[in-house]
Amino acid sequence: MDVRRASERYRGGDPAAGIESWHSLSFGPHYDPDNLRFGAVIACNEEHLGPGAGFDEHPHSHTEIVTWVIAGELTHRDSTGRETVIRPGDVQRLSAASGVRHVERNASRTPLTFLQMWLSPLKPGGEPRYEVVRGIADSTPYALPEAGAMLHVRRLTPGERTAVPAAPYVYIHVTRGTVRLDGEVLTAGDAARLTDEKDAEAVAEGEAEVLMWEMAAV
Repeated sequence: MDVRRASERYRGGDPAAGIESWHSLSFGPHYDPDNLRFGAVIACNEEHLGPGAGFDEHPHSHTEIVTWVIAGELTHRDSTGRETVIRPGDVQRLSAASGVRHVERNASRTPLTFLQMWLSPLKPGGEPRYEVVRGIADSTPYALPEAGAMLHVRRLTPGERTAVPAAPYVYIHVTRGTVRLDGEVLTAGDAARLTDEKDAEAVAEGEAEVLMWEMAAV
């Protein structure tokens, strides 16, 4: 188990434009050859956008992009003509496939915080796809077969335990609260990377929300 603290992430973004980014893996100008990916996960970015701030239209390809809003509302518009507003509890997924362009913005009057996770597809190419699951229920897995991955969302009550999937790779990110994972205390923004771990479990030390990526061997 490899624990990565929120304070260890790379800082990016453009604070003058109301954009603050925190990167968990090598990303953009923050190149770290020892931290390029974990399993299928190639990026895990926590983004903070002030009111009116956002990312202008930009391209993606050959990437599975999953977005989870922690607080606020995210407005998404892409080159296929879709425009949606994503809120806490929604799972947004954009399969960039052979290529797509999109805009992400905080069109509200309150701050926005969201986690965006990029996964490498098993096969490149194909047609772009877009999906939003509104208000995904606790313990409901979200399958991402294109990347050989499954997302587990857990909202834990104080003292509640949750099993960690037994898989070749598991990426755990705490979005709210505090959990204890095999003796390690993880708070909001902390992550753990587990390889071939079995019988691991997380215990909430208060109200907590945890995202867990279960991934097949690369």
